[in-house]
Amino acid sequence: MKHPLTLDAVARNPENFTTPISLATSQTLLLRPLLPSDVEKLARFLADLSPQSRRLSTFSGYDQTAAQELCDAIARYDKLRLALVEISLSEQPIVGLLEFSFDLTSGDISRYANYGFPLNPGTACRFGPTLADGWQNRGVGSLLLPAVWAIARRFERNRVILWGGVLADNAGAIRFYEKNGFRHVGRFVNGDGQLCCDMIVTLDGL
Repeated sequence: MKHPLTLDAVARNPENFTTPISLATSQTLLLRPLLPSDVEKLARFLADLSPQSRRLSTFSGYDQTAAQELCDAIARYDKLRLALVEISLSEQPIVGLLEFSFDLTSGDISRYANYGFPLNPGTACRFGPTLADGWQNRGVGSLLLPAVWAIARRFERNRVILWGGVLADNAGAIRFYEKNGFRHVGRFVNGDGQLCCDMIVTLDGL
């Protein structure tokens, strides 16, 4: 009998969920699960995010404490976080963090039902990526998504919504998601009073 993949299984065997990402520049990045030993690297990644990048992210903080909390949460809750690592440098810094949440909020479920896209909590998940400022607008996101979606499928998820939506004034991000199969299905105002777009992709069609 096939057993569903668990976050604990990912944490115990991160090498089974690690993928090299080859760039047109001949550089290679490594996409792998966040590790408990990543606190210092993650703290540097968070601290280096610009005010604009922080406006678009969902992190509770951008310092050592926030990094420690994220690493302490590995396999403890409903979140799977993947680190993008620049392996060509000796310190192998984290240059991106991609987050899955396998638990939908009641707000998510209600909004998408009103749009005519009812979500099954057992087969849908939330997703949010953040890249270091120096790695944005370089086509890296599109190269990452096939590996990211492969992991979602291993968790038996076939529909992905954006975690917290995407800010309606973030035209570049909206174009990126549309180019990669997401549909814009509605708008809402978040807790900070910002207008956001809800977007969804069905992995079966990719």
